[in-house]
Amino acid sequence: MKSFAPAAVLLASAQTVLGHAIWQQLWVDDVDQVSTCVRMPGSNSPITDVTSPDMACNAGTAGVAGMCAITAGQKVTVEMHQHASRACTEEAIGGAHRGPTIVYMAAVTDATTADPTTAKWFKVFEEGYNSATQEWADASLPSHVMTLNANCGKKDFIVPTDIAPGDYLIRAEQIALHAAGSSDGAQFYMSCYQVNVQGTGTAAPDGVSFPGAYAATDAGILINIYQTLDDYIIPGPELYGGGAAGGAPAGNGTKTETTPVDSTPAEPAEPVATPPTTVVDSTPAKTAESAEPVATYPTTVPDEVPSAPASSTTEPPSSPVETPAQVPAGGEEEKDEEKDEEEEEETCD
Repeated sequence: MKSFAPAAVLLASAQTVLGHAIWQQLWVDDVDQVSTCVRMPGSNSPITDVTSPDMACNAGTAGVAGMCAITAGQKVTVEMHQHASRACTEEAIGGAHRGPTIVYMAAVTDATTADPTTAKWFKVFEEGYNSATQEWADASLPSHVMTLNANCGKKDFIVPTDIAPGDYLIRAEQIALHAAGSSDGAQFYMSCYQVNVQGTGTAAPDGVSFPGAYAATDAGILINIYQTLDDYIIPGPELYGGGAAGGAPAGNGTKTETTPVDSTPAEPAEPVATPPTTVVDSTPAKTAESAEPVATYPTTVPDEVPSAPASSTTEPPSSPVETPAQVPAGGEEEKDEEKDEEEEEETCD
């Protein structure tokens, strides 16, 4: 028999691995459902193989008796923490675990027994990278109200108003991209919640399968995030029409290439350091043309300028000094000869 009564008992068997986390609680219109309807993972370790059946609802999970009642159009909040504690004294997920937050739903016959690998999942919420603030969905900075760590692990989304009533699984997922520059480096943290949706809608959205929705080489999965990103493509299908994206810059982009993976944070620094070395070795004329950004140019130019005047001022005086010394000597000899001639003439007279 399905039970909708909240239960305050939390599973405390999560491994205390630094930075890893689990989606553990659910709120409906700000009413805490604690862990009543979550298929709690047995570990806070991530899934890294996108082809694994564990990509559906995490490893070692199975249906539970608890259910959470929801009305289409209501606000639902999923909550993540590293450990069993709900205290906000530590980050919900390690600060280095940058990446998108995604929420899926799947209609099932009985949420307490449904096999998540056969379900068809449609995306109802996504929040990725805000290029304007260079902030990820899990960021600790409070500049974006929907950031995961800034809100004590909570993420809000609206259940689509047009979906048909019945049992559903909600799949909350956080993807950590801090090691996603290499194959199988992305880390996937997900949990599934069992809910019953009430309403008058009739829509039965198409969905994707887990595993199968992601490929290891997807642009949003195999990526080097340690660079300036103009855009980020959130993995998975397009957002369902009745869902919502967490901020305009965080939606699906248009880039499909994974070339940024080959770049490293150190590469941009090398071209910056190279120009000063080349310019300093050039002639003074070139230095003067491009001396604005480089502080070393003035020290190079003064060393070369004084050397030229030093040689030009010492060489010219040597010639004038020798010339006057020769002129007086020749003049005295001529005067002595004239004197002797005059004396001889006087003697003859």
